[in-house]
Amino acid sequence: MNFKYCPFCKSDMTVKNIEGRDRNICLSCGYIHYVNPLPSVGIIAVKDGKCLLIKRGKEPGKGHWAPPSGFVEIGETLEDAAARELLEETGLKGHAIDLIGAYCEPNEVYGYVITVVYLFSIDEGEPVAGDDADDVKFIDLNEMPRMFFPCFERALEKYKDML
Repeated sequence: MNFKYCPFCKSDMTVKNIEGRDRNICLSCGYIHYVNPLPSVGIIAVKDGKCLLIKRGKEPGKGHWAPPSGFVEIGETLEDAAARELLEETGLKGHAIDLIGAYCEPNEVYGYVITVVYLFSIDEGEPVAGDDADDVKFIDLNEMPRMFFPCFERALEKYKDML
């Protein structure tokens, strides 16, 4: 996103090469607009050899299967964001037990996204599709559908290697 005017002093912004990248800068007050990736979390929860997946109800990836996931809100820890997303999308309560990995990749809607994927333990509840999920179910690890987001393919492979 490029700003025409500085969000602080309202002067014109210009593009200048700073730190090896073209960036918007305000020559009046020195504000530099950095475009950074969005932080998100993903959850790998496995029970009896089956992985919890949701069928995405919204773009990007509407209709594709993926682990529960979503963006981190201001003031949340990564683990709290993952637990919130798990509850919102599946109706299940759980907690992080291990870090699987962190992945940065482009997204057609949001630009670059950093996704931190956790291995989760399910504490309570029955899976019910909620929030932006059209369906939720546990799918056998040997019958996993192709994931819409490549980071989840990589995280699932890493999880399998951890076994």
